[in-house]
Amino acid sequence: MMFNRIWSKATAIATSGVMVASASTQASAASSAVLKPDDFVGISFWLISMALIASTVFFFLERDRVSAKWKTSLTVSGLVTLVAAVHYFYMRDVWVATGETPTVFRYIDWLITVPLLMIEFYLILSAITKVPVGVFWRLMIGTLVMLIGGYLGEAGYMAVLPAFIIGMLGWAYILYEIFMGQASKINAEKAPPSVQSAFKTMRLIVTFGWAIYPIGYFFGYFTGSSPTDSANALNIIYNLADVLNKIAFGLIIWTVAVSETESQAKK
Repeated sequence: MMFNRIWSKATAIATSGVMVASASTQASAASSAVLKPDDFVGISFWLISMALIASTVFFFLERDRVSAKWKTSLTVSGLVTLVAAVHYFYMRDVWVATGETPTVFRYIDWLITVPLLMIEFYLILSAITKVPVGVFWRLMIGTLVMLIGGYLGEAGYMAVLPAFIIGMLGWAYILYEIFMGQASKINAEKAPPSVQSAFKTMRLIVTFGWAIYPIGYFFGYFTGSSPTDSANALNIIYNLADVLNKIAFGLIIWTVAVSETESQAKK
């Protein structure tokens, strides 16, 4: 039993390390540019890349500490930070080499990781009760509307204002579901106190943490600043938001998973 645990942890570390190292090597090979000491946007990309790697290893290792019904949630948390880390390597090198906003890589990352974050609401409720699949699909629809609207504006396929409004409508739909919709009602009626607390904290992150993205969008496209200043503000704000909304979100899942596992073990 002890050998299996050690082997499982070693495998998780090795797998995470190989995947991240491979992505980092390929991204770095694509660019010979050097990070400048006054490039604070580039520095933020590097710092967040490392934080995402550390979080990935942590979440995968901690799977062995929680009961079976919580392992999927921690795996998804690890996948979120792993996918984000890989994309941050490429975004980092695009910025350092060109000084341009890595819009395509960022939205590819979001199109994978944001739906996974929404799935976490479904998963933590599914760990304690049966949840209708409609909850899952409503969260997915809101997420896709939000992301597609934002991308159409930032990539130039649509004027930034109507695209911004579309994205905000998708976000509002998500907020409705987790505050007043079926997901919220299931949490209030059937979840134990620890899950209810985690659900409420996750809601706050989706409310206030995700509000950072529209702020970044605003500073990037609506202030009338120079292209350089706008790009700097946009990317620093987006990068800070990703730290909160991906790493902190996963830590909340980890906290409730450990709490519920220990609580069950005492019974």
